[in-house]
Amino acid sequence: MSNYDNSPYIKINDYDNDAYSGYAQIDKKIKESLGNKKIVVVDCYLGINDRELLNVLIKKLTPAHVILSEDIFYDGKKLTEMMQVNLTEDRVRGVMYYGTIRDYVDEAKLAKIQKFVKNKEGIVLVYGFGASLITKGDLLIYADLTRWEIQLRYRAGLPNFKQSNYDEDPLIKNKRGYFIEWRIADKHKREIFEDIDLYLDTNCSNKPKMITGIAFRNALKSVCNQPFRLVPYFDPGVWGGQWMKEVCNLDKSKSNYAWSFDGVPEENSINLKFGDIVIATPALNVVMYQAIELLGAKNYARFGAEFPIRFDLLDTMGGGNLSLQVHPTTEYIKSHFGMPYTQDESYYILDCDGGGVYLGLKENINSDEFINDLERANEGNQSFDADKYINFFPAKKHDHFLIPAGTIHCSSANCVVLEVSATPYIFTFKLWDWDRVGLDGKPRPIHVEDGKKVIDYQRTTTWVESNLVNNFTEIEKSDEYTEVKTGLHELEFIETRVITTKQKIYQQTNKSVVMMNLVAGESAVIKSPKNKFEPYTVHYAETFIVPAQVGEFTIEPFDKNEIKVLKAYVRN
Repeated sequence: MSNYDNSPYIKINDYDNDAYSGYAQIDKKIKESLGNKKIVVVDCYLGINDRELLNVLIKKLTPAHVILSEDIFYDGKKLTEMMQVNLTEDRVRGVMYYGTIRDYVDEAKLAKIQKFVKNKEGIVLVYGFGASLITKGDLLIYADLTRWEIQLRYRAGLPNFKQSNYDEDPLIKNKRGYFIEWRIADKHKREIFEDIDLYLDTNCSNKPKMITGIAFRNALKSVCNQPFRLVPYFDPGVWGGQWMKEVCNLDKSKSNYAWSFDGVPEENSINLKFGDIVIATPALNVVMYQAIELLGAKNYARFGAEFPIRFDLLDTMGGGNLSLQVHPTTEYIKSHFGMPYTQDESYYILDCDGGGVYLGLKENINSDEFINDLERANEGNQSFDADKYINFFPAKKHDHFLIPAGTIHCSSANCVVLEVSATPYIFTFKLWDWDRVGLDGKPRPIHVEDGKKVIDYQRTTTWVESNLVNNFTEIEKSDEYTEVKTGLHELEFIETRVITTKQKIYQQTNKSVVMMNLVAGESAVIKSPKNKFEPYTVHYAETFIVPAQVGEFTIEPFDKNEIKVLKAYVRN
């Protein structure tokens, strides 16, 4: 049995009495907090089960008046028309929206409802997405939901905001969320962090949990004083493998698992433990509320409140090849999709059984013939001969393949890849998917038209071998440990090092967030030399984050056997 922890938590001290579980406790606390005042505002993230939460609140609070914040927005048809330029006709990709929630508010409706609320007697419940735009009231409750739970609800029939697209392709719903709805929701949430009186975790149906606003904000601060893990999630895929079932203690009855998101703060959540009560909250809340403390001042100046590094696992062990793909250049992603930087990445081979990596073009190929063959293959007129055009490099454990944007690539079957990349992740231009369809029975989205515009045809065999395959530099070697720079390429802003040791070693964040994974060894312990945080144990294949403000820390094997740790940080 593996020691991999699927439900890591962060223990929060001093606020056990500020946490509540179940509607009975929550109702009691709301009424105590409201006292003789009258206006209760429940501002909600998108995707909340309104039928459950709103009905319970009405039953428990028996308000004289219920105001739904959705009425201050334009109608669903108008919203879609306003969003269309960002939604595009593509199935998965839109253009990033940089506006705010107020852009979609009918100001005349807002003013009318504000006047209505102001003049009412008795308890008034103001409920829904953006409710605090109407009034912050006498008691402001924020009902939150994690990003992964929203995506699962899309699959189960949840529509987008003020839409009736219950049965629409979940990828299209997700696109609307990713490029527009979640962006404005996060900006709005960030603006009211300091005003939240009570924070409500609504991730589990009919099992809500709540903490006070003070406990919530101080918990987010506490997270940045120690190493921590995100809550991983796993998903099957058409090329998925069997390795994670064993190593990550997953459901053996599932056909496969393809992805593990274990280090993507924009997508993952964290568990905050108050006594016996565990609150699930988006990790993005930490990024938004404690950006400098988490990222470091230089990274914040460069990226804003955005976590720049992502780790995830790709499991093809006993599965199939990933799609042949390429990522857009910075210029292309910026001009076409509104993103400030692109998905430069790398494949660190965590495990392998005869597999390898397709990477870069072969020498002296005919580029027109190459693209023509891709287009004909995707039209169903022929299969595509990847081996004719693309280099294939056999892989072994702890190899590291670097993949700057514009480099054609994919993993073969029988590999487990620790993908280390820049944060953008929805902009993969799939070029060829090996004559198969997705798990939904539909062809997966292919983007040859985009891909052919960003492929770097200079990245051929000789250059790739010299620059992108195991381009290692030994930084330090002693009897105690070795440290090797494994990447990334000079065109990429992430630096990666692999540390091998049997003893305790000293490390520094150097005022920059550090993301790490235990890539060999059973367990390791991270400690503070000055006891500023409790010793923290991580297990094989687990990703963890060391916030910038932690400063100094040590790593040592739990059992004195050799370990390897891969660490990544933003280059100066």
